[in-house]
Amino acid sequence: MSTTIDKLIETTQALLWERGYVGTSPRAIQDRAGVGQGSMYHHFRTKAALAQAAEERSASELIEDVRRVLEGPGDPLDLVIGYLRLERDVLKGCRIGRLTADPEVVADPALRKPLEEAFRWVTERLAVLLKEAQRLGRLPAGLDSQALAATVLAVRQGGYVLARAADSTAPYEQAIEGVVSLLQVPPST
Repeated sequence: MSTTIDKLIETTQALLWERGYVGTSPRAIQDRAGVGQGSMYHHFRTKAALAQAAEERSASELIEDVRRVLEGPGDPLDLVIGYLRLERDVLKGCRIGRLTADPEVVADPALRKPLEEAFRWVTERLAVLLKEAQRLGRLPAGLDSQALAATVLAVRQGGYVLARAADSTAPYEQAIEGVVSLLQVPPST
């Protein structure tokens, strides 16, 4: 059985993903969690404090999902491709990435921080793997692994946006397979 705090955080995670920060009211959180106003404000002084806790948990869960793929055994380039092809509910978008379109989240350093840190972790881990792929001769040595890592993440996040705009997973899949094909081009000898 979840504690009241867990119920509030889990509910807020779901509502943030569905509605964004602006569209998530304290009343909606209380109603869905089955928790009264007094309980909510006893544990979290403000909506922003609860949203930050939910974002931190979502970021942590995202990192763990990605860690399982990127830190598994195998060829580093294959691990990056595995990350790109990681199963997701494409039309719902990224739990973290969707919040970056919310002006109140972006304007608040505390609300933006979990998003920034999660993306930084993914980018850094991708850069390490891409650098290792270069060392093994799987990618051209002259590429900037940090820039390439940022590109891989940007394609994935942008793919979500394109898919949601089209109400189809096809643009996401096309973007992912496009970057995969670029990563698999053999380096010139």
